[in-house]
Amino acid sequence: MDFQSCVNIKKEWDIVGARQVGRDIARKVGFGTVDQARIATAISELARNIYLYAGTGKVCFEALENMNQKGLSIVAIDDGPGIKELSRVMEDGFSTSGGLGAGLPGVKRLMDEFDIQSENGKGTEIKVVKWLR
Repeated sequence: MDFQSCVNIKKEWDIVGARQVGRDIARKVGFGTVDQARIATAISELARNIYLYAGTGKVCFEALENMNQKGLSIVAIDDGPGIKELSRVMEDGFSTSGGLGAGLPGVKRLMDEFDIQSENGKGTEIKVVKWLR
């Protein structure tokens, strides 16, 4: 099983496209509707952050299968300004956009693995994984 694709994020409508691609791959991996919704929510947040803060970037999806475990890896990559206050961004309720503040802590809660790399002036890469239970 090898599903891999990327969605470029350049305009607001691309957030919807990324959600749909991610949900489709999640369904093919075998995730149920509840986990598909969780994954789609995480994708929305990651894609929206690219659109709002970096301007452009991409969200890439890969179906994972190792030993007896299946899952979905999602990587959000941008060449934006980077995240200055990484620890603050990971606090619940912190928002620079006036949004709900679920933000990255919300993404971390929705997924099983969460890794963020950000360098000031060089962009951000966030990798999340959801494993099939």
